[in-house]
Amino acid sequence: MNSPLRPPSDDPLYALPEAARPHYATGMLLDAGDFADEQTYHRNRLARALAFVSGAGARRLPEGLDAAAAGAAGLFAGGTLAGLRVRQVPAAGEAVEEVRIAPGLAVDRIGRLVELPRPVCLRLTRWFDGELARDGGDGLRLAALDNPSRFASARLIADGPALPARAVVADVFVRFVTCRQALTPAFANGPFDALDAVQTSRLRDAFEVHLVLRGDGLDDDFNGLPQHDRDLSALAPAARRDAVHDAVLDGWPDLVGGSDAAGELPAAPGHPPGLDPTAVFLARVFVPVAAGDPPARSGDAIVDNGGRRVLPHLGMLAGALGLGG
Repeated sequence: MNSPLRPPSDDPLYALPEAARPHYATGMLLDAGDFADEQTYHRNRLARALAFVSGAGARRLPEGLDAAAAGAAGLFAGGTLAGLRVRQVPAAGEAVEEVRIAPGLAVDRIGRLVELPRPVCLRLTRWFDGELARDGGDGLRLAALDNPSRFASARLIADGPALPARAVVADVFVRFVTCRQALTPAFANGPFDALDAVQTSRLRDAFEVHLVLRGDGLDDDFNGLPQHDRDLSALAPAARRDAVHDAVLDGWPDLVGGSDAAGELPAAPGHPPGLDPTAVFLARVFVPVAAGDPPARSGDAIVDNGGRRVLPHLGMLAGALGLGG
């Protein structure tokens, strides 16, 4: 029997631990903490590498953005490695309308791999009705915005379907969670005298998908999408090479950041308040609504995959640069 998912803070990688690994010697007394530290060291080294490969150096912050307020730790880190396309599946017969996330792999802000081994479906009507019942529709009122094309990616505007005049804006996120599995007999821990005590013997790397209303102040100056790295495509080859070189050299100093005094990672710009700051943005969903209080649905949802950060593999980058065979 599996127990509930562990809370996000129940992962030592959130504290950005130092690179200290246990050292063993014959005759040394060991306990569970030593073996946990061994795992943390190896997990942290891999996560550190993946975070920086995906952009955790933060490079140069956007002009006018304060590093402390913006959460410069991993400002640009994380994104989609493969798959995870989000699409709208219309209602048909007895099947209801869904937002479906394809299997795939992502890296979160602190470098952990988040894998969806199978498709995940969110029933849109059930979600909408649940948001309506939760607070009388206040969340939907705040997220129902006129001229929603202001918050769409350039790709959707150029190639996608026409957006409605008014829509509820919600974002799809995936985050890393750990699931306890495989209970095994163990000595009771603490002031207990039980003979049937058990402990978790396996921790499964798992995932959790969220569809989050964006009623947190989207406007003409704030679209709530993840920050992207600088576009170098317009530069001459020599200038582009120099810009990449400088970005690497400037990627480590004060902009690297860390967790705050309470051990919590600050949220990156555009991240919804109250959501795990390591959650990875996948897509934006526009749900057409009519004028009303609370808003009522008036059409099928439109999914925008163009706003996410993608991490193409090296072979793909070589091809894009004309270096392929």
